[in-house]
Amino acid sequence: MVTTGLIVRLTAKAGKADELEGFLRGALPLVQDEPETVAWFAVAIGGGSYAIVDAFPHDQGRQAHLDGPVAAALFAKADELLEVRRRARSEAAGW
Repeated sequence: MVTTGLIVRLTAKAGKADELEGFLRGALPLVQDEPETVAWFAVAIGGGSYAIVDAFPHDQGRQAHLDGPVAAALFAKADELLEVRRRARSEAAGW
């Protein structure tokens, strides 16, 4: 059962949308190797904006994802690729 998740909105710097999209596409195999990540979607919103939507069975799974290789790589490239750095917030589903 899914009890927590993340929605992270990313906006690419001018001229970096294709590179950000490539990064997100390349992240999928890494996320698929995370046993506690139930669902992971990278969505193109338009205008160089994207969203990552993740779902986890519990907070430990969410934290494992945030401590994993995709998050580390994204933070490492954030200054190069992203217009504004956003903090991830999680909310328990509670229903």
